[in-house]
Amino acid sequence: MNERLALDDLAVPLRVLRLLAADFGHLPAPEEIYVSTIYPDRLELRFHDDLANFEAWRDALGIVPDHVVYREQGGGRTRVLKASGDYAGAVLELTGYGDVPAPVPVGTPA
Repeated sequence: MNERLALDDLAVPLRVLRLLAADFGHLPAPEEIYVSTIYPDRLELRFHDDLANFEAWRDALGIVPDHVVYREQGGGRTRVLKASGDYAGAVLELTGYGDVPAPVPVGTPA
């Protein structure tokens, strides 16, 4: 972006954060909350080490499972779930990170 934005230019995602705190304050807090002048209409919530927290937010926001994108990173050691939707005028992006379970060797009792 060529011009410097004022804090007021980030009002939409900051307002959404305030609404989420009021409406979903009982849900687990994300490890990261990200607002950027690069995408001034986006709010990102990131959940590390517990995909259940990602799922709790996804469900509460009504994002259907079919809209979740799955991928792996770190040489297949980390699961990454991403979902986004519009919320109160902002793009709300959820990202969850979790370990990929180690494979169970063949012949090992379950």
